[in-house]
Amino acid sequence: MQEQTHSAATEEELRARFTQAGYYVYSVKSRGLLAGAGKTKKVKLETFLVFNQQFLTLIRAGLPILGSIELLARRQKLPHFRAQLEDVATRVKNGESISEAFVAQGGFPVVYTTTLLAGERSGNLEEVLQRYLDFQRVSLTFRKKLLASLIYPSVLVVMVIALFIFLITFVVPRFAELYEQLGTKLPAITTFLLALGKNAQSYGIYALAALALAIFLFVRWIKTDAGANLVDRVRIGLPLIGPVWLKYQVGLFSRTLATLLTGGLPLVPSLETAARSIDSRQISNAVFRSVETVREGKGLSVSLAETKVFPELAVEMIEVGESTGALPQMLNSVAEFFEEDVQTNLTAAMSLIEPLILIVMGCVVVTILISLYLPIFSMSAGAGGGGAQ
Repeated sequence: MQEQTHSAATEEELRARFTQAGYYVYSVKSRGLLAGAGKTKKVKLETFLVFNQQFLTLIRAGLPILGSIELLARRQKLPHFRAQLEDVATRVKNGESISEAFVAQGGFPVVYTTTLLAGERSGNLEEVLQRYLDFQRVSLTFRKKLLASLIYPSVLVVMVIALFIFLITFVVPRFAELYEQLGTKLPAITTFLLALGKNAQSYGIYALAALALAIFLFVRWIKTDAGANLVDRVRIGLPLIGPVWLKYQVGLFSRTLATLLTGGLPLVPSLETAARSIDSRQISNAVFRSVETVREGKGLSVSLAETKVFPELAVEMIEVGESTGALPQMLNSVAEFFEEDVQTNLTAAMSLIEPLILIVMGCVVVTILISLYLPIFSMSAGAGGGGAQ
């Protein structure tokens, strides 16, 4: 009886590998860094793009697909990604197509596996891989710009919360001790603030635990269909953020659909794949509804217009693309237009939100300080009035 440690994407894959080699497998257990690295574990987009760029370079240099994947698997430093690539190589060696092998891993973007399928059907894997890389580079660059524009407001919000917690849990209790020794009558706002500080010290840890539990339950709930749909409806309905989120998702959908159509995939499978690749449930469900009408023979622009979710401008541009026979190019134009619009709107929104956060921070600090020092001012005024008499 032997015990060995090997890399694999799943326990089932490792068991099958040794069974085919003639071994009798008693049990397979996850161990060390590989524990929990099941087939649903996702690879970071930057790492995945580097792999695909190297993969494209190798097959352009004339290396076979199987040899390229095996070489990149040996050089991969991330254990779970290396195990996935090794499983892909094993499946390809056993006769599966490369798209089927990547689908079996479960953690790769549906756009990627569909792109591979289009490349296999058209016999031009290099070209579709290059298009996928171009698409992901543009999307990644745009995403980084959005995140960069949100960093400063996020830091301000964290500072406001941290400052409020510091004042309530550290500064306010010190004043409470002082006023208890003086035994003076306190204004209502000061009494409320001192009670808040006392309760924060006594029950703060329980409040944090309850908040953590509430956040955990909320995160679990939004992963359900009902939760995700409700959150997305609320998000789209927000005054400033809603239109920006809607345009961002429409732009992402348009660029994804353009990439799939340019790769040679038919319209209906491309629509279904693009719908699964976006985060907004509202838009995703609208696209799936439009698929049914497209199957019935209606145009894409008409089908999307009937959902009453897509912006009118996007529908009009898609209609022009259909009528001129240049739908993929027009979809790219739609994506570029909405991405630029999102960037402009987000910049304008942040220019309003940042001063608002600073004003809120100032109001919080001033209110707390006035509440704390108001009794001292009252006593000083009383003492001054008594001296004058």
